Amino acid sequence: MAVLLVGYIGLVGWRAVLFIGSGEPVGIAIGVALVVLPVIAVWALWRELAFGVRSERLVDRLDEEDGLPEFPAQPSGRPDRAEATAAFDAYRAETEAAPESWRAWLRLGIAYDAAGDRRRARAAVRRAITLERASAPR
Repeated sequence: MAVLLVGYIGLVGWRAVLFIGSGEPVGIAIGVALVVLPVIAVWALWRELAFGVRSERLVDRLDEEDGLPEFPAQPSGRPDRAEATAAFDAYRAETEAAPESWRAWLRLGIAYDAAGDRRRARAAVRRAITLERASAPR
């Protein structure tokens, strides 16, 4: 998807140059608008890729410490949502007991994801990334 987005950004950017080069006021306005879209797309792509790299690094680190939560899997390989939901309260309690622990927030994010709540999962993982970066030696 990232490669397709980069291709799209290139095509839209090229069209923007052509519109601006037309010399027509409407063409210039469209060209300027088309310049804004690739800038937003590059920002969004960078943010998603950075989130993926940082979260994967934390998951690997937690895995090395044998701290990853495990949930029973369905035959498809996906976590069983009912089991994940049942185990969720323990991870929430851990996070409430240690709100400055990136490990607790990451486990909570994984539990949210296993329970099917992607929005809260991403927010919890973002919090884990923020806490880990703040605690890292400089």
